Amino acid sequence: MSNQDELLRIEGIRKTFPGVVALDSVDFDLRRGEVHVLLGENGAGKSTLIKMLSGAYQPDSGRVLVDGEEVRIHGAQDSERLGIATIYQEFNLVPDLTVAENIFLGRQPRRYGLIDRKTMEAEAAELLERVGVSVSPRARVRELGIARLQMVEIAKALSLNARVLIMDEPTAVLTSEEVEKLFSIVRRLREDGVGIVFITHHLEEIAALGDRVTVIRDGKSVGQVPASTAEDELVRLMVGRSIEQQYPRVRATGDDGSGAALLTVEGLTRDGVFHDVSFEVRAGEVVGIAGLVGAGRTEVVRAVFGADPYDKGAVKVAGSALRRHDVNAAMAAGIGLIPEDRKGQGLLLDASVEENLGLVTMRAATHGGLVDLKGQRAAAARIAEQLGVRMAGLGQHVRTLSGGNQQKVVIGKWLLADTKVLILDEPTRGIDVGAKVEIYQLVNELTAAGAAVLMISSDLPEVLGMSDRVLVMAQGRIAGELSADEATQDSVMALAVSTPTTNSVTAVEGSRGH
Repeated sequence: MSNQDELLRIEGIRKTFPGVVALDSVDFDLRRGEVHVLLGENGAGKSTLIKMLSGAYQPDSGRVLVDGEEVRIHGAQDSERLGIATIYQEFNLVPDLTVAENIFLGRQPRRYGLIDRKTMEAEAAELLERVGVSVSPRARVRELGIARLQMVEIAKALSLNARVLIMDEPTAVLTSEEVEKLFSIVRRLREDGVGIVFITHHLEEIAALGDRVTVIRDGKSVGQVPASTAEDELVRLMVGRSIEQQYPRVRATGDDGSGAALLTVEGLTRDGVFHDVSFEVRAGEVVGIAGLVGAGRTEVVRAVFGADPYDKGAVKVAGSALRRHDVNAAMAAGIGLIPEDRKGQGLLLDASVEENLGLVTMRAATHGGLVDLKGQRAAAARIAEQLGVRMAGLGQHVRTLSGGNQQKVVIGKWLLADTKVLILDEPTRGIDVGAKVEIYQLVNELTAAGAAVLMISSDLPEVLGMSDRVLVMAQGRIAGELSADEATQDSVMALAVSTPTTNSVTAVEGSRGH
């Protein structure tokens, strides 16, 4: 490789925070026209590294070189001037602005000193077409779903004409079809000489798209290997050990009373959103809900939890009907929800780990107007240790934790509440393979103790690997139900793309449940 091929080099970077060494002598380089995958567990230091390249953090020691010259990146403007654009896992969009305004925020084309909206919207439309998403440039960002928000972020980055493009988990919220569109964009950019730093926890994407892989573990770069390296070896480098089974589902056995219906949903309907949805989840089982983006999966479980209203139907826990649109009633009955958007809906980001873990149990721990802080602290410490939350201490702000550890905190607050029915909406999105297995083991522990789990996931292998039954939604209805033995990628997708009719809630013969 000639020096002219090298766009970016990081040498001996070190970064510390109070009580934590985030990066320790990390080396990394990026060439023109390549996809260099940055791989590591949550908390390994990947986010800290890319935040230094975007100017959010400055290194304590080491250096960054762009085109062979040492540079200092003190903020987003420096990063942009050097031709570096970052697409973060957390969306960086303004909800009340239009799509076009977000794409060109701070860089709006002007004419006679005024913003040229016609030109801005036309250029935004071209970028949106380039990423293959059907969205009006005049649409408000708050009106868009997560998948479309991600594509707007990509369009925004492309508008910068960056030479170095950093993509942090860009496929985490996309369907398989949208992922293929994204890959086509990435390949086109690579052909144009753009260097791409690609962060992903989906190991199958590495060989499909990458050229090289740098693995970071515990803040150190532990190896650089070809993208064709076997997945087992990548996992070993990433977590420091072999993982024998990716989906370690243990199904309930015995005659201890497991199998009674804990959650029953009957004819749930919300006009224009979902219609006549009926199913049940039994003690000791995991029921997965599969379907394409927009099928109504999240909307249904939010209605079950009482977060959103519904027009007719019933939700019962252990045979007792719940009041509609009443989160407190759902929680009192033993339902817990791990939301799709853990940062926006599942956590108080500026509160501590201890405070977040105690959110659900605070009312029960309050006597005479006083909270049992000692008891709450002891319970938080116990569950944090049980879940293996990596943190400086219980007082650490949740915002500063990695994605996987944030998800453990979201789950932990419901474990402390002795939840009977746990709803998991995209439980492992943006989480590394090691943390995924830990969460799957928690699911096993819950069902072994007699709880019921309802799991939504856009990761089809996850649904197939962890579910005892699979419900498939299409166009707001349950298109069919499959037993674990009958559920395959082909059978699930066939139902997901079907057009259900009023009476098409068809269980495959031999499958369990309603």
